[in-house]
Amino acid sequence: MDPLSELLGGIRAEGAVISEALLEAPWTIRFEDEAPLTMLTFARGGATLLTADGTETEVSAGQTAVVRGPKPFLLADAPDSADRPHTEYRVSCFEPGADEQCAAFDFGEGRWGNAEAGATAVFVGAYRAIGRRHERLLRALPPTLVIDDPSEVCGWLEEAVTEAGDRRPGSQALVDRLFDWGLVCTIRSWFDREGPQAPAWYRGFADEVVGPALRAIHAEPSRPWTVAALAAESRVSRALFARRFTEVMGEAPMSYLTVWRMDLAQELLTDTERTIAQVAKAVGYADAFGFSAAFKRRLGMRPSDFRAELAGAA
Repeated sequence: MDPLSELLGGIRAEGAVISEALLEAPWTIRFEDEAPLTMLTFARGGATLLTADGTETEVSAGQTAVVRGPKPFLLADAPDSADRPHTEYRVSCFEPGADEQCAAFDFGEGRWGNAEAGATAVFVGAYRAIGRRHERLLRALPPTLVIDDPSEVCGWLEEAVTEAGDRRPGSQALVDRLFDWGLVCTIRSWFDREGPQAPAWYRGFADEVVGPALRAIHAEPSRPWTVAALAAESRVSRALFARRFTEVMGEAPMSYLTVWRMDLAQELLTDTERTIAQVAKAVGYADAFGFSAAFKRRLGMRPSDFRAELAGAA
């Protein structure tokens, strides 16, 4: 599996909230879900995104915006709409007991707003986080990204909204998978557009020397990898492999392997059914002592302390 697929595995649209807002100006929508990612696709019209740091981002028809959480943000038909009389909405569907509030937005087949056919039509969806695996992906994304979408994107979103409104058996699962697909396409398009500025773990998979080694690492993180073994996966000499890997990835092969193992370990430690020794084995350490030492060097605490901190935050 490639890194993007693994990292996206930590952000899923399980019980996704997706709807189409039909809006006549002036209006604002305040998003308070604290979701890791929120995706907004505009079929008609446009709006201004106002994030917590004061940044204003214009989004227009045919574009998709992804906003990185968890801080609340505002979507408005114009930057000054919040300062004058307007229709105001608040979206916070992930809060405990918020089902009734979110159901109020379900104005017939997943559509809501202040007009039957508003000047602005925007598809809204939010993602939930599973564990901590997604954090590395979030660090690679800007607070807000905007990309142009091909025309067929709005088509499948309309189908997803209709499916959610019909509430037939399996509708939620279908909407979740469609929404997952939409996020994968959006983020991949963003990284492709970024080119050399995309994360090294994304660019590396396209490299003929680095790619095979990365695939091997991510397929079998517990294997006792050496630089020579990874070079063999890439079918080049050890020296050439080490040099090329460092050039592309910005760090040595074994450093990358350790960082990835520690990221996986953090995810596995959230499962309290696993012992620390089992986590150690799953990420390539022969015993809990060696794993604990490596974990502390990387995160500044022992795995047991990390797990206790998670329990305290729950």
